[in-house]
Amino acid sequence: MYQHLKPAILMLLVWTLLTGTVYPTAVTSLAYLLFPEQSEGSLLLGPDGAPSGSRLIGQPFSDPKYFWGRPSATAPYPYNAAASSGSNLGPRNPALVQAVSARIAALRATDTGNSASIPVDLVTASGSGLDPHISPAAAAYQVPRVAKQRGLPVAALQEFVERYVESRQFGILGEARVNVVELNLALDRSTSLKPVR
Repeated sequence: MYQHLKPAILMLLVWTLLTGTVYPTAVTSLAYLLFPEQSEGSLLLGPDGAPSGSRLIGQPFSDPKYFWGRPSATAPYPYNAAASSGSNLGPRNPALVQAVSARIAALRATDTGNSASIPVDLVTASGSGLDPHISPAAAAYQVPRVAKQRGLPVAALQEFVERYVESRQFGILGEARVNVVELNLALDRSTSLKPVR
């Protein structure tokens, strides 16, 4: 029995060392070397230079002076990276219809003068619940509200937003998009946008 047990224990130790230490250390070191920003979490710095979020995970913005992202269905709070998930509500589910109707009402109440159609991504959650992006149409819909709250010219703010539109990946994958976290941080840092006097 000992002659079978000894090689089994030896193999367990060797594979534990290889797969539990050597391989993770090599992969982590390679990631830091080749992709330093991404391996640190793609952090975004705030106006004070401190980390204020990640380029990869949305944040809840409720102040009308900020652009708002897609709703998040994660629990127990929005954009909970530890509980990434969608709502799993089908299109005929009354709970989804009620949630979307409430989101539409909230957007209309916050921006009473805006009669434009509300882009769908402002009232429906993404599959992960963490999406930091909205469509350019969703950003454009919010420009009048944000401009009014910040006292900025609408045209200047629209031009500012257009600088943050990311095109399709490799020119063919996905859709054009705007990272809401990056846009709001840039808006707070901006010295080029001057309030209307």
